[in-house]
Amino acid sequence: MDKTYGSPQDAVDDIGDGASLAVGGFGLCGNPMQLIDAIHAKGVSGLSVVSNNCGVDDWGLGILLADKRIAKMTSSYVGENKEFARQFLSGELEVELTPQGTLAEKLRAGGCGIAAFFTLAGVGTQVAEGGLPQKYNTDGSVAKASEPKETREINGTTYVLEESITTDFGLVHALKGDTHGNLVFDRSARNFNPLAAMAGRITIAQVEELVQPGELDPDEIHLPGVYVQRIVAVGKDIEKRIEKRTVQPRESYEAQREKLEA
Repeated sequence: MDKTYGSPQDAVDDIGDGASLAVGGFGLCGNPMQLIDAIHAKGVSGLSVVSNNCGVDDWGLGILLADKRIAKMTSSYVGENKEFARQFLSGELEVELTPQGTLAEKLRAGGCGIAAFFTLAGVGTQVAEGGLPQKYNTDGSVAKASEPKETREINGTTYVLEESITTDFGLVHALKGDTHGNLVFDRSARNFNPLAAMAGRITIAQVEELVQPGELDPDEIHLPGVYVQRIVAVGKDIEKRIEKRTVQPRESYEAQREKLEA
């Protein structure tokens, strides 16, 4: 039952060229950065990656993208990475854009053994009707477009059929975990990390704090260890970046607080 590995490098050692990865994180929050760095150092390429976004130009999945290690991205949001846009529009990268809630459910369904599901999201758009560009030629023409999806009317409402997602590996970051793989996530780092873990056939979790079985309160566990095959401690002093820092002058904040208290 002890699923611990000595280092991120050991944990990703069997990830090879062409592997598919489900990667947790939301923006730059909760990115499994040490595992991404280890894969980058390993030199693998041709990866198919499923993640809410692709990091930024020099952080998160962006470091794999910058060195052209990713062949295909399945994402819901890609707006903060200029290199992503350049590679997509120049025909170097295949992209499958998916509504955010649909992407979340595709990962969850894959982890639960559900082959497909019907949803309202995308009905009446290219998501359902097909024709959404997924890869361009170098001259700007469309090399590959999405195929039409099955739709069905249920109780008078039209839904589109979406297939679930499973991947070779899942990569996630957690605040705490025990040696059995039970995980606790911190606030918004919980976005997409549990889902990516569920979708991976082999899931690797990096944790800031590794504890022994029984030290976690069962009520605080967000993801049971059945979904995790490997766990590696990376410590609490790892670098964490903020994608967009939004602040206001302290005077303005205090004035607003006084107004609310009044």
